[in-house]
Amino acid sequence: MQQGKRLSWSDLQSLARRKPAANSSDRDAAEAAADGGNGRGLAKALSVPHLTAIGVGSTIGAGIYVLVGTVAREHAGPALTVSFLIAGIAAALSALCYAELSCRFPSAGSAYHYSYICIGESVAWLIGWALILEYTIGGSTVARGISPNLALFFGGQDNLPFFLAQVHIKGLDTAVDPCAAILVLIVTALLCLGIKESSLVEGIITIANVAVMLFIICAGGWLGFQNGWPGYNVPKSYFPNGASGVFSGSATLFFAYIGFDAVASTAEEVKNPQRDLPLGMGLTLSLCCFLYMMVSVVIVGLVPYYAMDPDTPISSAFAQHGMQWAVYIISSGAVLALIASLIGAILPQPRIVMAMARDGLLPPIFSAVDHRTQVPTLSTILTGICSAILAFFMDVSQLAGMVSVGTLLAFTMVAISVLIVRYAPPDEMPMEGHDPGSLESLASQAGQSERDEDILGDPFGNVQEGPTASKVVNMVRRQKAKRCIILVCIGVIIFVSAVSFSSLPLYIQHTICAFSGLLLLGSTIALSCIGQDKNSLRKMEGFMCPFVPILPVCCILINVYLLMNLGSHTWIRVSVWLVAGALIYLFYGRSHSSLTTTTYQRVSPA
Repeated sequence: MQQGKRLSWSDLQSLARRKPAANSSDRDAAEAAADGGNGRGLAKALSVPHLTAIGVGSTIGAGIYVLVGTVAREHAGPALTVSFLIAGIAAALSALCYAELSCRFPSAGSAYHYSYICIGESVAWLIGWALILEYTIGGSTVARGISPNLALFFGGQDNLPFFLAQVHIKGLDTAVDPCAAILVLIVTALLCLGIKESSLVEGIITIANVAVMLFIICAGGWLGFQNGWPGYNVPKSYFPNGASGVFSGSATLFFAYIGFDAVASTAEEVKNPQRDLPLGMGLTLSLCCFLYMMVSVVIVGLVPYYAMDPDTPISSAFAQHGMQWAVYIISSGAVLALIASLIGAILPQPRIVMAMARDGLLPPIFSAVDHRTQVPTLSTILTGICSAILAFFMDVSQLAGMVSVGTLLAFTMVAISVLIVRYAPPDEMPMEGHDPGSLESLASQAGQSERDEDILGDPFGNVQEGPTASKVVNMVRRQKAKRCIILVCIGVIIFVSAVSFSSLPLYIQHTICAFSGLLLLGSTIALSCIGQDKNSLRKMEGFMCPFVPILPVCCILINVYLLMNLGSHTWIRVSVWLVAGALIYLFYGRSHSSLTTTTYQRVSPA
């Protein structure tokens, strides 16, 4: 029985083990080892223009051509521009957190990689597993939206060629879409050519898409001045549904900014990650926010918000003012936006699979990098085929909410990771040559850790009894910071739950909100007073997230609120996927993890 208890405690410890952050030289060696020791990793080929093209192409999808009408009619009215601005600011909070962590840990894997270093292996696995689902369904959803947009150029759905049209087959609930599958396979082949080639194609398509949006802004502005901006001459005010309408509209529009995380997934392929990654994310969000706001200013000015076509708001607005020919340009923009989004959806997925395989959580064959193209070819082909099959057979529009779960979970963990790395960074170092599965090793490590905390040596070999006062103070500070971070997360969950579940009696809801709000505010203030880890700040290179801890806490609050309001059906579907992932981790990943041959020794923080 004693043996069983020890093994079970070791199993629990393995769920929270964290990957040590490597410096640049160690990282290069690790990449070479992960690629079979041939010294060839991913190509260092990307700069700021490439990153901006990838980010903007991944972010601006065809949804903007629909969201303008839907959000204006149902929520914001003429204040649609304000909703876009608020959503952009909310997305920028997550982008700033991503920017710091991508500078600290510039490696493939994005949020999975950051969670592995800062939080623990089991959480990192679930984030990586959720991101795989996000990119698979996201790419399939985008691909199935292309053929309906192409129908305009062929005179309607019935006139599409057989290889572009959706076909109904007996025995299947949904129509198969050969066009979607073909496009996914073409994009997969493009990504296998190399990151520089695929980013170049992405840049060309993105430039064409931006040109269409600039046409909408300029031509729509000319029409507006010619006709006196009829959309703003409405009987109701600029805020027909008040502040609540503006904020509810911004919650919907928040997902129009998702895509900048694709920039972080390419961190290992960036020439100068400390400089280029923050610039790439910043330019991506700035450009997207500017284009979104300017398009919304024009469209709500051309047509009263209550008279907008919810399906084709932009093209119908131009048609109402006698510019029917502009419909073809706008539809071309929608097709280009979908193709760019498809590239941006498939690009990050094989890199996350590769990072998980490097860490031993997936079979090592998926970590292989092609010698010539320097991309994870096998992972790219596998993920592309899965997306193509899904796009061909399934109407994944009903599963689109699952994409949001993966994204918001990743955003939340990235914000928590910023708090951890600033206030309580990992204080363990790997010990080579120890088998963590042996009880003798665990016992000797525990004894060694205790002795290290009591006996310290100076550079001249003299022995000092007990840790210095400054190190004791720092260890106490870190423990307090950990507790405050946990209380912040608990406060956010309770507060958002009380706000989201309106079925609760009003007095209970207000009481819970007041209690959790005070807990959240108090723990945030306490975290600010505790102070950040000086050693962590000294090691930082590149961009640093501002207004810590307030900004990450706000990011956590926003993302958890959006997660809580995605709907029960979405959570049921995601839970099935996460349970399947948990079983794979327990029966394969945990025992094959690269950390199973490494034990950790606690070091006294400076």
